[in-house]
Amino acid sequence: MAGSTDKPAALVTGGSRGIGRGICISLAKNGWRVGINFTSNAAAAQETLELVRQAGGEGDAVQADVAITAQRKYLIDFMRQRFGRLDALVNNAGVAPEVREDLLEASESGYDRVMGINLKGPYFLTQLAARSMIEQLHAAQIPRGYIVNISSISAYTASVNRGDYCISKAGMGMMTKLFATRLAEEKITVNEVRPGVIATDMTGPVKAKYDKLITEGLTPIQRWGTPEDVGKAVVAIAQDLLPFSTGEVINVDGGFHLRRL
Repeated sequence: MAGSTDKPAALVTGGSRGIGRGICISLAKNGWRVGINFTSNAAAAQETLELVRQAGGEGDAVQADVAITAQRKYLIDFMRQRFGRLDALVNNAGVAPEVREDLLEASESGYDRVMGINLKGPYFLTQLAARSMIEQLHAAQIPRGYIVNISSISAYTASVNRGDYCISKAGMGMMTKLFATRLAEEKITVNEVRPGVIATDMTGPVKAKYDKLITEGLTPIQRWGTPEDVGKAVVAIAQDLLPFSTGEVINVDGGFHLRRL
């Protein structure tokens, strides 16, 4: 049952931990209500919900696997029923390979798992969210629609022991361009936020490696990125601070993308 519908609402997939948590908190601080999607870690989702409330926001946790067709539809229905509207979708859910394997040894099952969650799921969830937003826009229930895809520097940085992950993120880049082109006429912008080395659970196992690389000058801004850094970029889009931009890539990577001599 929907509560007050005067404040905008965003669905953040993979919102329970890491970058997703940072995005949820940042949106909450700026007056957004958030649907905190999680797949299995209900405790982490509740922690994020509590942090959202501490930030002065409103939200709810919603369990669903974006790789499963029926559960994608459930997510959109949940947002409309719980919050009365859906203004923004943040495609943040993503997984690393369960096992890092050389390209010549990588398994088809591992590839299918990564692609299902990282690319197929967001592609078809965006399709559903866009239809919902168009319906609301035509009924003057929301002023604009926003879709933000959280990709990675792996979209263009080759890592031969996790090719499936790199391909999924590169595919998300083209997905951004496609939906941005299609949805511009509907007053829906679609942009990509591309994080670099961010301190999360996913990067925890390689902390020592990246500590050394950052010290040696891997990035011009010599520090780890934080989930809050990514959250601020998402907020800039969702607060309509980039109204004449769509299909854009916003690098949140400490300058990693710069070619230097």
